[in-house]
Amino acid sequence: MSVYTEQCGITVRTVKQMKQRGEKIACLTAYDATFAAVLDAAGMDVILVGDSLGMVIQGHQTTVPVTVDDMIYHAKAVARGARRALRIVDMPFMSYVDSAHAMANAARLMQEGGAQMVKLEGGETQVEIVRQLDAHGIPVCAHLGLQPQSIHKLGGYRVQGRDEPGAKMMLDAASALEAAGAELLVLECIPAALAAQITMNTSIPVIGIGAGVSCDGQVLVLHDILGISLDKAPRFTRNFLTGATGIPDAIEQYARAVKDKRFPSAEHSF
Repeated sequence: MSVYTEQCGITVRTVKQMKQRGEKIACLTAYDATFAAVLDAAGMDVILVGDSLGMVIQGHQTTVPVTVDDMIYHAKAVARGARRALRIVDMPFMSYVDSAHAMANAARLMQEGGAQMVKLEGGETQVEIVRQLDAHGIPVCAHLGLQPQSIHKLGGYRVQGRDEPGAKMMLDAASALEAAGAELLVLECIPAALAAQITMNTSIPVIGIGAGVSCDGQVLVLHDILGISLDKAPRFTRNFLTGATGIPDAIEQYARAVKDKRFPSAEHSF
């Protein structure tokens, strides 16, 4: 690790270099200062302040009720606890309906919440928004596959891209989003073979969740790896607290398992 990284933390450039070296990127969600500090100490490369907080913190059934103000509140807390990891903050439901809304809300997440990158869901319909954010110096992480903010339209939490038209649409969207300026890409709940193809075809880092081991990195919801989900844990998760000496050890074990390519295994993939 360079002196710059030690002093200034992990940047977008750092994770791009990790992809080039073939080094896996470990990412986990956090929503407060204490857990952010624990993740930082465990060597997490990326911390995602996810709108999943709507479910695991606020107790909602979906992420839809989460507001920009909610995200800013939790992002500020995480920024106080994390000094090393790259901090990505989700743009919540309907906060990026057009370029003007997207820029205004992304600016708030960065200026007030301390975000270093924002994440938004959607395929080619988001290309122009990504292009505008990139043009104004806002780093963007795109999100394809299962899109939790669209859960009512999708009709449930289902694996995406199983058929040929769906897979082609995702491949095309990944290329278009990268060309528009997306710096990272999250793939959620898609077949491992499709995720491997997208990862190989893109030069930006690809972070998977339920997308197989071939992605450049992995992300999970913090509560899921600690076995304290309110609902049944998704198939693609694993309780790392089992057999660990405590929460910090469980988080370190998750980071090591991602780095060593021991997680996810076939049982956590589609």
